[in-house]
Parts: sequence; structure tokens; C-alpha cells
Amino acid sequence: MSLVFERIQTEGIAELSYLLGDDDEGIVAVFDPTPDVDKYIELAREKNVSISHIFETHIHADLMSGARELCARVDSAKIYVSHEGGAQYGFETQKLYDGDTFTFGETLVTVRHTPGHTPEHISFEVAEAESPEKPWGVLTGDSLFVSSAGRPDLLGSAHTKQLAAQQFRTLSEYFLGLPDSVIIHPGHGAGSPCGADIGDRLQSTIGYERANNPFLQFDDVEKFTDYALRTAPPVPTYYPRMKKLNAEGPEIIGNLPTVPAIPAKAFQSAIEEGKSLLVDTRSMLAFGGGHIPGALNLGGSPSLSIWAGWLLDPAKPVLLVLEKDNALEEVVKLFLRTGYMKFAGYLVGGIKAWEAAGFPLEQVPQLSVHEIQRNGAKFQLLDVRGPGEWKHGHIPGAQHFFLPELREKSAALDKTKPTAVYCASGYRASLAASILKQEGFADVHNVPGSWQAWKKAGFPVEK
Repeated sequence: MSLVFERIQTEGIAELSYLLGDDDEGIVAVFDPTPDVDKYIELAREKNVSISHIFETHIHADLMSGARELCARVDSAKIYVSHEGGAQYGFETQKLYDGDTFTFGETLVTVRHTPGHTPEHISFEVAEAESPEKPWGVLTGDSLFVSSAGRPDLLGSAHTKQLAAQQFRTLSEYFLGLPDSVIIHPGHGAGSPCGADIGDRLQSTIGYERANNPFLQFDDVEKFTDYALRTAPPVPTYYPRMKKLNAEGPEIIGNLPTVPAIPAKAFQSAIEEGKSLLVDTRSMLAFGGGHIPGALNLGGSPSLSIWAGWLLDPAKPVLLVLEKDNALEEVVKLFLRTGYMKFAGYLVGGIKAWEAAGFPLEQVPQLSVHEIQRNGAKFQLLDVRGPGEWKHGHIPGAQHFFLPELREKSAALDKTKPTAVYCASGYRASLAASILKQEGFADVHNVPGSWQAWKKAGFPVEK
């Protein structure tokens, strides 16, 4: 017997899913799959095993679940979900309850109801079948993270107090009741809005978290609740939509969505129809050098998933401008992770084809942090990072406009004044600059390197 245990990291949404099984029996389970399911099928093939079980720790809010898609691609698999806490689903499932067990070779997996992040949330305790009372690991989902814990406020204020109390009991009674040696395998890493300040490491131990995790230091539920709510990052606007979609069951598409190839002249006509969202997925420097007027700059890095979720209307199809035509598949996967499946097409040949057709371009000038240091007073300087980032330090003289709120609050700014935008690295700043251009700002600049470059240059910090 040989245990198969693999972690699959999906950057951008900072999601961690798992493959667990036995290569002697030739079967594995997948835990919390994302919708781009080919990676699980390919990994199972590489390990010479068949996917037999698909487990979900809870009804996800931060991504589109891949459970139904994976099940449709693997005829032998079934979907297992928690029916604790009154959870209901709009698709066929196998019901899970606290104490249910599954055996994969000599490995025993036990379901533990760990409510708090959501009412139905479960974790999966892992032990050797001969010693079930001595677990060696636990797949914690969105309940316990490295240096953090799942936020209890995603179902709205009417449920927050009850969920916070459940989370407090889950952490203090279940997780702190485990031996220090137990390894925790969480559902998210650093960068996910599902918890506050999640640590950089992708696994930890109960002993380390017992001593160092701030969420495990409370013996009073009221103080815990206050801390959990006070430290939680802003709730992404797409979370309620994902929650509803995953409970009902995402559409099975059978493959990646089809994206028609559109030549420049027809692409221009599609833009003029006004029925689609124009998204340029090139890097900020390429976008700044020249882009189609009115385009939104959502660079094709893993961060695209979460910012598409925050800022795009899923009912509208997307017109894509790509760095290269062969980047299409990877870019579509990034959109798919937060539920975007409608595409009007992509510009064949990219921006070079647009230029060659004689169509107009706009620019976003780039300002170095050194130029901001020398001439910052000339600019309306905007910081579009999150509230927590702003609180820990910002460029002197900057105004704070959290990126998802920028469009709505931009009316408070002077559209005629030269404006410079920064974030942590420049990605969000370029996106913000493209939003401001859509809102009619005449002179907008991006700051590549942004806050990271400012700090490394040794320039002054204001708090």
C-alpha cells in the first residue's frame, strides 16, 4: 500500500484542493475542486489511480465549485457534500454527516462537522485505519487556516453572531482538542478574502497554531467575535452570487467555454454594438503603451479571477484582447474560476492586428516612484489597495479609494487634474487607471512597482 496525497494550489483565488487515496486499490478522492478540472484528471492519471469520490467541505462563496464538472468527466465518481446545518442542494449528492467514515487502503477519513464559516461546514480528519483515535492530519477547508480562521460574516448580519459563536466552539473544542502533532491542510493560502491575514505557509500543525494563531488565543466568545469581525477584509461583491450558484449546482460545460476568433474590423463592430465588456488581459506596461479606447485592463495573471469577480457583470459577454492568441485557454480558465462563462470573442492577432487595421489607440503613461517622490504634489495621488494595506502605511499625500469602490466614488475627484494611481505592485493600479479613463478622467498615470517599489526605494511612509 502507498498513500497518495497531493495538494493542488490555485493561485489568484489562493485555493488549495487535495487528492487523497491509495495506489494499491487504485482510487483517490478529490477535495474542493475548482472548475478547471483537467488538472485533477491529469494528476490522477499520473499517479495511476481513478477518481472515485469528490468531497466538498462547504458551499463555497469565493469560487465556482468544480464538483459537478469533475463528476461529469469521471463516470465512476460521486459527489459527497455536508447535509449538516440544514444545507440544501439543487443537484444529486451523497449526504455527509458528522462521524461518517471512508477508507482508502489503510487510510481512514472521518467527517467532522466544523460550523462557523458556514453552518454546514465540515472538515476531514485523516488517520491510519488501524489507529482511528490517532489522527495525523485534518483537511480544515475554510474553518482553520495558517495563522487565521474562516470569517463568520458571509451570510449577512442576521447570521453573523450565531456563526461566530459556532466558529469559536469549533476552534476551541474541536481543533484545540486535537494532538499538537496533527498536520492541518487548509482550503486557502495567503491572499484569500475568506480569512484575515492568512499565513504564507500552505500547511501547519495544531501545536504551532495553538501557540501562534491569534484566533486560537480567546477564551471568551464576545472577544473572539469582535476580533473576527474587526480583522476581516472587505467581502467581495461576487460572494453571494457564488454561494447561490454552488448550492444550486453550476452548469456542466463539458470543456472550456468556446471563444470565437474575431478579426479586427468585426471586433470593432462588436465593440460599437455595446453589448459586451471589453477586457484587455495584457500586462500593465503593454496596456499603458497602447490599448483600445474604453478597455478595462485585467491582466492575465492569476489575480484576474478575483478582480473579474469583483468588477464584471457575469450577465454580459466578454470581448478579449490577449497578450498572444495562444494564451486564450489559460485566460479562460482564470475567468471560469469565478463563474464567467460568456465570451463574445477574442481579437485575432491581438493589438498588432488592431494597429494594422488603422484603428485608434489610447495610452496610460507610467510614472516611476522616483517621479512621484520628486513631483507628487502635481498629481491627484490615489491608493487603491485594501483598507488593511492602507492602514499599515501609504505614500504621504495620497487619498484612499478601495478599488471595488473607485467607480462609484470617483465623482468626488477632479477629473481635470493629472491623476496617478498606485497599489501594491501596479496590477490593481493599472486596472484602476482603466476604470478612471472610462469615467472620463483626462490625464491618468499608473505607477509600476507601486508601494513595493516605494518602500524599497526608502521613501517616507505615512500612517
